Amino acid sequence: MKQVNIIIADESHLKYAQEICDVISDSAKVRGTGIARRTPEYIQAKMINHNAIIALSGDQFAGFCYIEVWGDTQYVAHSGLIVHPEYRNQGLAKKIKEFTFNYSLKKYPSSKVFGITTGLAVMKINSDLGYRPVTFSELTDDPKFWAGCKTCTNYDILTSKEHKMCLCTGMLYDPVKKVKKKEKWFNKKVLKRLKHIKQTMLAGNKQLLLWKK
Repeated sequence: MKQVNIIIADESHLKYAQEICDVISDSAKVRGTGIARRTPEYIQAKMINHNAIIALSGDQFAGFCYIEVWGDTQYVAHSGLIVHPEYRNQGLAKKIKEFTFNYSLKKYPSSKVFGITTGLAVMKINSDLGYRPVTFSELTDDPKFWAGCKTCTNYDILTSKEHKMCLCTGMLYDPVKKVKKKEKWFNKKVLKRLKHIKQTMLAGNKQLLLWKK
């Protein structure tokens, strides 16, 4: 892998915002998954506030992730984790996630760190960091967070379940309740099977909603 530096983004990286949005969108299309879209302006705001992490190989964009703060810093979430196609399958996503996670703990030491995802790879990374799967009721109830899901193709499912369930899996790291390494819960085969069952059930409900409309 080419030499890649992972750093806290700032105003000097604003020029990468459009490319970041394009790579995130293209990745979602390839995977066939729903995604909460973000505008270049939103990404730039995160950079200006030093709540974004960027990976660069020289001047070339290699990866990205940003931090969102909810409930008056009671919760923080990592979103938009993406790696440029030229730098995938080399462990960069895990490095970016670990950097973002450790930076979050320093900047927001009393906050719970959470995320929602459909990706098994992200679940594995989160598990290694000490996250545990939780119901959506244990995540932030900040309406602005859930409003960010409106651009996702699965938003009808989320609203029909009153924000209690969707195709995503909720995951939480509580600094007060750290998970010991020997207590790691991640099992790829089991999670893949459960994910398939969940998708089948909820996708059926989505079709019913469309039929009612």
